[in-house]
Amino acid sequence: MNDNERREEAATVMQQADCLYAKAEVEAAFDRMAAAINRDMSGGDVVVMCVMNGGLVASGVLLPRLDMQLRLDYLHASRYRERTTGDQLHWKAEPTQSLAGKDLLIVDDILDEGYTLEAIIRYCHQQSPASVRAAVLVRKDHDRGVRPPVDYIGLTVPDRYVFGYGMDYKGYWRNAPGIYAVAE
Repeated sequence: MNDNERREEAATVMQQADCLYAKAEVEAAFDRMAAAINRDMSGGDVVVMCVMNGGLVASGVLLPRLDMQLRLDYLHASRYRERTTGDQLHWKAEPTQSLAGKDLLIVDDILDEGYTLEAIIRYCHQQSPASVRAAVLVRKDHDRGVRPPVDYIGLTVPDRYVFGYGMDYKGYWRNAPGIYAVAE
């Protein structure tokens, strides 16, 4: 499939998609997550770890809601690489600063089968932080894979392919103004 065909397919998918959560509902979920994070993590030496690419939007929306002093870093590990199914974990970038003694907050877009987030959490624990917490915008409702510890979950979605607010459909629609599911 060439780029034009992929772009046309993504446009069709968006036209036929089901809106699971409108923008206002997603924003309210970020408010709830931020309130809990502010309660739990204020006062620490906090590093927010954005998981690229999907966690970029979630981090960008969440950060202004956090009222604590913090630093931002990122890592890039993926199993999907613009596909709709995952395979082996591929590390593209590790954090740039020392995580030792820090209170980490890992921010990602979705908890689906959990393998990527589990590997990221394991990697972070190996860096000797003071604490590790994870936040995801959405958790997919199914029993496959692993369930790493996630402290903050914004929304739950059915076991369908979802996109929007950082989650993509074959590289497109991370910017969709809500959470959408590909039509069945």
